[in-house]
Amino acid sequence: MLYLGIDGGGTGCRAAIADAQGQILGRGTGGPANINSDPPGATVSILAAATAAMVEAGVRPPDLTAVLGLAGGGMAQAAAAMQARLPFARSRVVNDAVTATRGALDTGDGILLAVGTGSVLTVQRQGQLRQYGGRGFLMGDEGSGAVLGRTLLGLAMRAADGFAPDTPLLAQIREDFGGFEGIIAFGTRATPADFAALAPRLAGSDDPAALHILDEAAAQFSAAIGVLQDGDRLPLVCMGGLGHVYAARLKADWPVHPAKGTGVDGALSLAREWAAP
Repeated sequence: MLYLGIDGGGTGCRAAIADAQGQILGRGTGGPANINSDPPGATVSILAAATAAMVEAGVRPPDLTAVLGLAGGGMAQAAAAMQARLPFARSRVVNDAVTATRGALDTGDGILLAVGTGSVLTVQRQGQLRQYGGRGFLMGDEGSGAVLGRTLLGLAMRAADGFAPDTPLLAQIREDFGGFEGIIAFGTRATPADFAALAPRLAGSDDPAALHILDEAAAQFSAAIGVLQDGDRLPLVCMGGLGHVYAARLKADWPVHPAKGTGVDGALSLAREWAAP
């Protein structure tokens, strides 16, 4: 038996196939894979990534035990529906925070902050995993790329009204989007990934508005991590497309450690564990 691990989030999907010794035989990538907000699109992305990995590895679906860590995988109905669509010998769908935690911490104690299009925190203590946040763009995902992008657009309009200090970045945003009407039109049709595409304009910028937005988000994460530490000093791992941005800001407050592996590594580890007699 060979193993397929998939890590799928709001921006993209990554797959790898490995043998029992952990040697990678094939890899593949696909598009966004949120099985709660866009099940059809996620299915296309997942199968595209898996197919590319299978072609490289020279294997077929019945050869594979698969674990998929997917955005929206914590929703039981969405996970069951996705699992029913999969062609592999055995499949298990979990939230992408589960596979990211296994990849980042292996089986050790620690806290994971995963921030990309969305955001989630997990705590692993003595083999027990608990997830916090990760409730989607409309209900949560504080500090995520999507929320940062939305905050940037909102602040650009507030500054034009005189309700917040204006800056070169905010003025440029208004120009790029064609003023208020353009920003509002974008917001009515934009997906979380569309909003998140604005986050790189904040990361690494010395614009006062960018610094304010990122510092506010980092402070919110730091306060949450303090609650989850519960008096401990567990290692903190920051992952995802914006993980490095927050790691730099949080290292003064908490013991930030590098990840031991990726979400795909975590999915493969769980697949091997699941298949073990």
